[in-house]
Amino acid sequence: MTILVVAEHDNAAVKGATLNAVTAAAVISLFTGGEIHLLIAGYDAQEATEVATKIAGVSKVLLADAPHLAERLAENVEGTVVSVADNYSHIVLPATAYGKNVAPRIAARLDVAQISDITAVESSDTFIRPVFAGNVIATVQSADPIKVITVRATGFDAAATNGGSASIEKIAAAPDSGVSLFMSRQVTKLDRPELTGADVVVSGGRGLGSGENYTKVLEPLADRLGGALGASRAAVDAGFVPNDYQVGQTGKIVAPKLYIAVGISGAIQHLAGMKDSKVIVAVNKDAEAPIFSVADYGLIGDLFAAVPEMVDLLSQ
Repeated sequence: MTILVVAEHDNAAVKGATLNAVTAAAVISLFTGGEIHLLIAGYDAQEATEVATKIAGVSKVLLADAPHLAERLAENVEGTVVSVADNYSHIVLPATAYGKNVAPRIAARLDVAQISDITAVESSDTFIRPVFAGNVIATVQSADPIKVITVRATGFDAAATNGGSASIEKIAAAPDSGVSLFMSRQVTKLDRPELTGADVVVSGGRGLGSGENYTKVLEPLADRLGGALGASRAAVDAGFVPNDYQVGQTGKIVAPKLYIAVGISGAIQHLAGMKDSKVIVAVNKDAEAPIFSVADYGLIGDLFAAVPEMVDLLSQ
């Protein structure tokens, strides 16, 4: 009962969420006794393949290298995965935008039910996943012959990026589906850590009042802590920051070592995206704000005075 992990990568490096998916696959393998294979579907992706061979727990890396896989379009990746699916009992992907795009297509082609966003493994056919914005934890059992699973990265530690010695097997890529065409990509380059992989996240909400205040108040704190910047949906909808800053059920799921929520009331959809953080600090003038229900440390007061004071203390 071999397990296939479909890697998210950019042809040169394997994305961090794939490492969490490998760990989930390793837990499943404890029940199945099978190996873990990892698929690199791309073009001129030898560099990413070499990186993948060193991931702890992976015994074989499958390389499907073709021009129409260069941009990892979901329709073409799905075809390649389905072409080898009969060799596997479980097909595992990270629950990122990429994984959420590819996995449903694979499940539909295989005529099986997708098991989404798992945070724990009970057995080879039983998994734990949050529903209703994390207010309910569901136990899902699947009798499907092939289980298509997406993994919430915050539920599993990342697999080590060294220590592995996987072999490489080249496989044929499925033909170009012809139903989608890559047009362009806009990549946001930041000097800060990536939001989903940062150890420290400083997030701001509607309480900041404006994008100018967001920058003026939060950037010095994030700079001092070496952290990433995030935001509530309200702050994004108000135009304070771009939508790729959004933390929450409809944004990015994060679980840093330290999460600082400034001017965020704590709507359910936001809490679903950050409540697994190791330490949560909340700054809000409303003592009844729901964010305080999940915070380890809460400061009730004026954020425009409190946050600069934090920066000053950290600078001493």
